[in-house]
Amino acid sequence: MFKSRAVPTETPQQIHDAMARGEVVLIDVREPTEYAVERIHGAMLFPLSTFDPAGLPDAQEKQIVLQCGSGKRSEMAFRKAFAAGVLVRSHMGGGITAWKAAGLPVVSTDPSTGNVRDPV
Repeated sequence: MFKSRAVPTETPQQIHDAMARGEVVLIDVREPTEYAVERIHGAMLFPLSTFDPAGLPDAQEKQIVLQCGSGKRSEMAFRKAFAAGVLVRSHMGGGITAWKAAGLPVVSTDPSTGNVRDPV
């Protein structure tokens, strides 16, 4: 349980591996336009601008991890969830920027055609 000022942070590789094991549900708190341009395969969109922790999915036996572009907004969303008494496992440090820097795949939209590219 989160008790300190430090928000639990995991690396992109840790989150990737946890997703592959079916342990976590990844929640992207960026805005819809950002999500449309590129996203992590399997991430669900819950924009910070309208973020309501009570609306987070019931992850059943999985834990929720938050993600954004750089880690700032996902940390803010974590704090909102904590304040509302909603359990969230962690947030991904560095966001999708760190995910891509780690060489992990993203779903993207080709701006010239509008076609979705999903390497998974």
